[in-house]
Amino acid sequence: MRRWRGLLAGAALLGLPLLVTGCKSSDLPVDGAPPGSAVPTSKDGRAVSPLDNPDGTKPGLAAVTSAADMAKARALIQKVATKGRGPRTGYDRDDFGYAWMDSAPGDVPFAHNGCDSRNDLLKRDGERVRFRGGSDCVVTSMTLHDPYTGRTIEWRKTQATKVQIDHVMPLSYDWQMGASHWTKGKREDIANDPLNLIPVDGPTNGSKSDSGPAAWLPPNKRIRCSYSVRVAQVSLKYDLPVTPPDKATMLKQCAG
Repeated sequence: MRRWRGLLAGAALLGLPLLVTGCKSSDLPVDGAPPGSAVPTSKDGRAVSPLDNPDGTKPGLAAVTSAADMAKARALIQKVATKGRGPRTGYDRDDFGYAWMDSAPGDVPFAHNGCDSRNDLLKRDGERVRFRGGSDCVVTSMTLHDPYTGRTIEWRKTQATKVQIDHVMPLSYDWQMGASHWTKGKREDIANDPLNLIPVDGPTNGSKSDSGPAAWLPPNKRIRCSYSVRVAQVSLKYDLPVTPPDKATMLKQCAG
């Protein structure tokens, strides 16, 4: 009996370091990311209401739920100007600068920080973010709580299109609503402004195309008012109208 107790005690002592090592190994960064590069995950994610995020620098798109906030949302949307949608003639994505440039000339958050717009947005909204070895910019994996579908996406750079960056006010829509007459610098600003950019499920973003709110809304009904608020925020910042049906749809989403 004493011999068996001694063997069990020895096994326990030998097993203890293995248990400790096993716990630590799950915290090792991938792709050579530096220790501590993971972002802690809260139970409900880190999404912020657009009413509390007027410059788009905070993560996500949390639902607008209270009656008071719904009233604020409607008041904001009411300020948006309307006009008919013009022709798409002459539109070219390159008129808004090359994709995810870091050199937008206006007062755009995150610009000129040495990291392209796409990675800025992945860092802003992602949780458990990992970076390429030796970089604090290039995101190689993350967890995204997608506001458009309500699903959680485990993303890796090897599956890049699984997450796409949505222009809340699509660039060709902007072109048709007046951006065709802007300077190229202003077009580069709206194309890279975090206020107008949200990382979302890729196929869902593809289904939106260049639609306004009257033709397309996020499948996740809980955030449709928040989405409408974000459209209004971009519209007001860039003095860019929406169509009358789009504005009516936006107001309806925040009717409570």
